[in-house]
Amino acid sequence: MVYNSEKVIPYNSSEPKTKQVERMFNSIASSYDNLNGILSLGIDNFWRKDAIKKLTPYRPRQILDVATGTGDFAILAQQILSPDKITGIDISEKMIEVGRKKIEAKGLENSITLKQQDCREMNFPNDTFDAVTVAFGVRNFENINASFREIHRVLKPDGIFLFLELSTPQHFPMKQLYTIYSKFFIPFIGRLISSDKNAYNYLPQSISAFPQGKKMMAILEKNDFYILQYKTYTAGVCSLYIAQKRA
Repeated sequence: MVYNSEKVIPYNSSEPKTKQVERMFNSIASSYDNLNGILSLGIDNFWRKDAIKKLTPYRPRQILDVATGTGDFAILAQQILSPDKITGIDISEKMIEVGRKKIEAKGLENSITLKQQDCREMNFPNDTFDAVTVAFGVRNFENINASFREIHRVLKPDGIFLFLELSTPQHFPMKQLYTIYSKFFIPFIGRLISSDKNAYNYLPQSISAFPQGKKMMAILEKNDFYILQYKTYTAGVCSLYIAQKRA
């Protein structure tokens, strides 16, 4: 099955979505962190911290951070959970380069390793990680089912899959305010700060097309995950999914 978000692409080209997303993030890597903070008004830091704290009862020692980008989620996870090892993967080498510099500056290079990999075809053995996390990356997947199957494969039995994703508010007045924000503010700020205007036209389009709530939980269950928790933040602007691998 092809989901609508898999059809949304950054550029009008014949390249596969993964290649286009890789090109997009390579082009905005240097400005990504600043833009992210401006566009979320800094609220994303609260979302990330709260999500990571949800992993505390499970005490994961080996964590895989998929679509790690510049490593913010991995760094926070290390600081909050103190696992033995965090491995971050991303398709964008430029984003990883920025992330490595941040990790080195914080003296975390012995506990966090970043690698360029596609989550549809990871080179990790079966049953490797206690937890897999993704922060705002699932809507960029070219094939959600294939990626979820790989995540299921590399998780240990009863391992935890946690991800945050931007979502579309469903109730007045946030729904109407968010429509204005995503249609006008995001592309405008993106054009001011980034040289790649396509990236910030793609962002609101990918959010609106993403299967959220019950639809996403059904996709997780289809891929042999048991739903542990689903919650929304900031009146539905962000959603958190926590699932457990079915053995």
